[in-house]
Amino acid sequence: MEGIDHRMVSVNGITMHIAENGPKDGPLVLLLHGFPDFWYTWRHQISALSSLDYRTVAPDLRGYGDSDSPESFSEYTCLNVVGDLIALLDSVAGDQEKVFLVGHDWGAIIGWFLCLFRPEKIKGFVCLSVPYIPRNPSVKPVQWFRAVFGDDYYVCRFQEPGKIDGQFARADLRSLLRNIFTGRPLGPSILPKNNPFGENPNPTCENIEFPTWFSKKDLDFYASKFDKTRFTGGLNYYRAIDLSWELTAPWTGAKIQVPMKFMTGDFDMVYTTPGIKEYIHGGGFAAAVPNLQEIVVTEDAGHFVNQEKHQEVTAHINDFFTKLQNKNQSF
Repeated sequence: MEGIDHRMVSVNGITMHIAENGPKDGPLVLLLHGFPDFWYTWRHQISALSSLDYRTVAPDLRGYGDSDSPESFSEYTCLNVVGDLIALLDSVAGDQEKVFLVGHDWGAIIGWFLCLFRPEKIKGFVCLSVPYIPRNPSVKPVQWFRAVFGDDYYVCRFQEPGKIDGQFARADLRSLLRNIFTGRPLGPSILPKNNPFGENPNPTCENIEFPTWFSKKDLDFYASKFDKTRFTGGLNYYRAIDLSWELTAPWTGAKIQVPMKFMTGDFDMVYTTPGIKEYIHGGGFAAAVPNLQEIVVTEDAGHFVNQEKHQEVTAHINDFFTKLQNKNQSF
């Protein structure tokens, strides 16, 4: 995209690709993507926030896009990925002691860990889709997911290296990506073993009208990247969930103290998973995040709310960060 600069940065033993824009002395906003995605998910926010004099930096997290993809899933724990981001901030933040953070999906999860491990580096966090849920010391996450949602729950299906990767590889890539980004499945997400991505994926999906927010050009760009990288790098984040749980035992009971705003779509697969709405709105979320300032549920929006309702999301990001910079304003 025009106006967006791209470069490679050496961080934490890997080479990371970043997209950036905006004045070098502007407040830095770090934009973190989820699965299956890369920097391009923030294309609208990069341009819009930069026009408001923020400096925006959107990395391809390890395993995605043009960044390195370590082979072993053990190199995708929260400590590995947060280590990448701390090194990235040391490289790009300059004199800024604190930066703003925005995360979606796995980017939100990594954002939670960044706020937990290094809160002194974060001015404020806009979290999209995935709320912070404190570590349960009694049971490993995958075991809990399997007990509650069954063996075909997507997190459980992603665990065995190679198996689901092959099913992703055999699926029609363009149909799969289009269904992921423009579909609105309500949670929990179940992937049947024999037909995980639905019956007869339509290889002529380009003949179906695209939504206004996701064009054929967007699909072309996503397909060009995932045709090269495929999905194993992203799947490795799920395979490292239990290892991350083991490594974060010292943070059991810890709360997020960073000022935070939460946003989701009313058709988001996470938001519509049983128990999540009650947790978000019933006080559990606020208890775990004492500095939670606002919860925004965007109407008629799915999981990729940052793309689908990009103008609304950008306005909320700017409003929250502006108020944090002008502390005399109330939320």
